[in-house]
Amino acid sequence: MSNIKVKETLINNDTFRFIGLGGSNEVGRSCHIIEFKGKTIMLDAGIHPAYRGMLSLPYFDLYDMSKIDVLLISHFHLDHVASLPYVLQKTNFKGRVFMTHPTKAIYRWLMKDFVKVTTIADEFLVSDESSNLYSDEDLINSFDRIETLDFHSTIDINGIKVTAYHAGHVLGAAMFQIDIGGIKVLFTGDYSREVDRHLNSAEVPDNETDILIVESTFGTATHQPRKQREKKFTQMIHDTVKKGGRVLLPVFALGRAQELMLILDEYWSQNSNELGHGTVPIYYASDLAKKCLNVFQTYINMMNDDIRSKFRDSKTNPFNFKNIAYLKSLDNFRDLGPSVMLASPGMLQSGVSREILEKWCPDPKNLVLFTGYTVEGTMAKFLMMQPDTVPSYENPDVNITRKCKVEEITFAAHVDFIENLDFIEKIAAKNIILVHGESSPMGRLKSALLSKFKHLRKTDNEVKVYTPFNGVKVDVKFNRDKVATLVGNIFEEVSSKLKTIDEKSTAKIEEIKADVDKSSEQTEGVEEIDTGIKVTGLLVNNTENFELDFVSVDNIREFHSDLKTTIIKERQYLKITCKKELIYWHVSQMFDDIKVIVDDENVSNGDMSKDIGTSKNTKLILEVMNSVVLNIDGNFATVEWAQSMLNDIIADSLMTILLSLESLPVSVKMSTKTHDHDHDHTLKTEEKEEEEINMDDYDSDENKNQFGDCFELNIPKDSFKLGTSEVKGTLNVGSHNAVIDFTTLTIESCSSNPLKGRIDAILNICEDLLCPLL
Repeated sequence: MSNIKVKETLINNDTFRFIGLGGSNEVGRSCHIIEFKGKTIMLDAGIHPAYRGMLSLPYFDLYDMSKIDVLLISHFHLDHVASLPYVLQKTNFKGRVFMTHPTKAIYRWLMKDFVKVTTIADEFLVSDESSNLYSDEDLINSFDRIETLDFHSTIDINGIKVTAYHAGHVLGAAMFQIDIGGIKVLFTGDYSREVDRHLNSAEVPDNETDILIVESTFGTATHQPRKQREKKFTQMIHDTVKKGGRVLLPVFALGRAQELMLILDEYWSQNSNELGHGTVPIYYASDLAKKCLNVFQTYINMMNDDIRSKFRDSKTNPFNFKNIAYLKSLDNFRDLGPSVMLASPGMLQSGVSREILEKWCPDPKNLVLFTGYTVEGTMAKFLMMQPDTVPSYENPDVNITRKCKVEEITFAAHVDFIENLDFIEKIAAKNIILVHGESSPMGRLKSALLSKFKHLRKTDNEVKVYTPFNGVKVDVKFNRDKVATLVGNIFEEVSSKLKTIDEKSTAKIEEIKADVDKSSEQTEGVEEIDTGIKVTGLLVNNTENFELDFVSVDNIREFHSDLKTTIIKERQYLKITCKKELIYWHVSQMFDDIKVIVDDENVSNGDMSKDIGTSKNTKLILEVMNSVVLNIDGNFATVEWAQSMLNDIIADSLMTILLSLESLPVSVKMSTKTHDHDHDHTLKTEEKEEEEINMDDYDSDENKNQFGDCFELNIPKDSFKLGTSEVKGTLNVGSHNAVIDFTTLTIESCSSNPLKGRIDAILNICEDLLCPLL
């Protein structure tokens, strides 16, 4: 197939829409909707760590989940993935779900732990409302629906092209480049531009980006250099345990926990003498973290060069720690002397970390050290305010004295302002949507970005920054030239015209050159040659790949066989005064395929000797040739059919019968003369015999037109019964003769093959013409 691309002169306005269902002007329950060209994508489906039960979910009731084509999960943290089983099992979501291989590998263990923790937490709830959003069975069923994608590979989901890039942050974290109809959207999720102990920094896609959806967790805040933070972190812990104190590190079970364990394990090995040769233990109290260490070893190739080289050279798992022990249960914990405890959850809402906090917080020698971002509304955020007391989890009316130290050294794998700004400048998107940030830091980041790009205001490269709240729509309009592909015959037509125009243009240029040479003067204002081409066809929009085809009407079925068409229903009304029996008889004589749908007067078996007229409040509904419906109700007849060439012919024939009923001689005879009418609609009357003879006369007329006086028709003079009479014709041409049987429309005998062939052709024509009337 040949084709050529051309630009339309008409400019098309396409609107991109963003809707935040969670994580907009807040940190937690990340969930965003983007719409463009009839396609819908959901980005992440998390829960809010500060709330319980249904309150922790994104605002799913604000959107029809059945419209979503695909759901993309950026990484395995609860605030980005924990409501996924609810979406898949408790809503009308029908789309597909994608995440990277490491994310899916950890997802099952992470979510099972989440269900277990919330179930245990329910035992201490005062109200009867359960915080469980779904069951283990829901979790298992959701796992089977998850599909995986590889980094740097592009998948096509019904016209939506998705490419995953490394985002840093945690193992398997991805940012997604989404291409919908030529518009490219980059969703960063949580990302880090810092090379840490086990992960590389986030990649910078080199593709052009129209819309950037980027996190704003730290706003305009900046981090200390990595080495300074690590030194301060280890020194603070060392000083605490040296004085006999205990250190609580509330962490997420996966991600930063492994990073901190790598730092502590190395420090304990290098400072064994000062730390009593193993007398100061380090514990991590997370069954989930223990299970997922195998996942970290499996995907060692997705980590940085330092981890890969250690794994390759030592032939051992870098996450097999020498100085850190797994604590299965607090019942087995002998809390004697100084120690370091890494426990989840990181927000201290419940679980082991909350239990340890309530036990250790009254002692001023102890330290609670936060290493990640603390979310508004959580116990972690409350503790950062240095309160005098903390409420007991099991009995909120009981307050526990807080004398322990509370410090923060952030190892959160989120970009700070400098890293974020550098990334945004490299992406160079004209539209920026900020998500995953509290209102104040997000507002400061917006102001800083607008100030940075103020020199581009009121230019074609102006940068717009949006900070929507949950449920608030952001619409971005794109003005793009449509590009259509000429397909089939229309391409040949345009190519021919272009060739003709090119030949004329060449001739015109030669003529102008000749005139210039003759006059030896420069000619200005030469009239431009009109190269406009006008063609007629259909512009077909393929919603699967967002391509436009310009096709001629004759080729539409060839190149777009799946094109949906509209069926037009036709309806005609007519007032009638004839009996229904008479109408039925005429229709049955014209068409042999009639289905009686409604017959209130039983006219299909009735007697036409009654007085002419119609009965009130009775109906006769017939379906003719499985396509046209005739509805006779009182004095009105309605003909209905779906428009097509064949149906139109049938409907026209039916309308012709209805319009000419009263003037036909046979109608008068059939309605005034008693006759028998059996089920096969055979009329045992003289009129039927005359009608058949008239048809034979038609055949004979055709033969007379062909052969003149050489043809003679023989009709029996005596009366005959219908179906038993024989009508024959004889033909004498020179020495040849033939006998034709008009009852069967066959040649009985013929002495010449050429003559026989000619007669046979005439009989075929007669049969074709008379068949619809028989």
